[in-house]
Amino acid sequence: MNTYTKFLIKTYLYSILNVFFIFFSLIYILNLLTELEFFKQTEVDNYFPLYLSLINTPIFVFEMFPFIFLISTQFFFNTLFANNEINIFKYSGLKNSKIFSILAFTTFFVGVLIISIFYNFSSNLKNLYLGLKSNYTEDKKYLAVITNNGLWIKDIYNENILMINASSFNKNELLNAYISEFDKNFEIIRNIKSKKINIKNKEWVIDDAEIYVQNNKKIVKKLKFKTNFDYELIQNLFSNMSSLSFTELIEMRKNYKKLNYSLTEIDLQILKLISFPFYFILMFIFSAIIMMNTKTFKNKSLKVIVGLFLSVIIYYVNNFFYILGTSEKINVVSSILIPLIILAIINSFLIKNINEK
Repeated sequence: MNTYTKFLIKTYLYSILNVFFIFFSLIYILNLLTELEFFKQTEVDNYFPLYLSLINTPIFVFEMFPFIFLISTQFFFNTLFANNEINIFKYSGLKNSKIFSILAFTTFFVGVLIISIFYNFSSNLKNLYLGLKSNYTEDKKYLAVITNNGLWIKDIYNENILMINASSFNKNELLNAYISEFDKNFEIIRNIKSKKINIKNKEWVIDDAEIYVQNNKKIVKKLKFKTNFDYELIQNLFSNMSSLSFTELIEMRKNYKKLNYSLTEIDLQILKLISFPFYFILMFIFSAIIMMNTKTFKNKSLKVIVGLFLSVIIYYVNNFFYILGTSEKINVVSSILIPLIILAIINSFLIKNINEK
């Protein structure tokens, strides 16, 4: 590896680390304020909010990585401009396009490491965070999971314990469901079997309910059954994809498909993860072009402000298409690719004559 290549990569990685720790610190402080507010009327050890904030911060930092790359690129080029090293490279025959290609490859490599290592690490911490935090929420008695055997729900209503299993899950309906109701001592009260249960509200409507009490069976055409769950609550329980590692997302997708549950959110999360390294490259190129075109600006703060302003615009454009994908206004692939294509087109226009800058 050439000396200038080592220098460029080392300086660029140093900029990324600096910006990473700045973002991490800011997000940690914001998380800490949120946790302190949450626990202000709850008796916990002093270190507990600090610990929760720490394990919850990495997943938020992960979401900020596109903008970390954008701002890191600004810091990197500011360093080169301040020391006049960009002109030294130019006089030595090193074109701007060559610098871009070296750092774009570095960005992609770092992006792959972030997805394969940092994301999985962050998702595991998020999962731990949700488990610890649930002990202090009103929803701790609720549990819902999706396995190879369908949807499983544990609920406690009027001191009775409900164990519910359904083989399929359509909007507002559980299909091929079986409910076991126990008292607080786990003595069986009754079992209920039905091919279809309407769960639009927390008072479920069970069609053709087969009710088994001891050895007796009776059929009720429309049975009303009160729980703490409705369709919206069940859906929200599975909406936090950030607590799942990449392999867990793939496994969850298989289970969702068997259950006939909507794959939209999980497909969005998987595609987002796959596209992130390319997103990082586009953000690097975009920021680098902006810096090359504003290198005559003497005010460094102005350059940073421009970068932050552009970050906000890019964030809202991405969020807009992500919401369109989540609401199924456009397909999942388009919601991820369209913002990247727009950014790529902008870069292709701006990168012209970059060697002359």
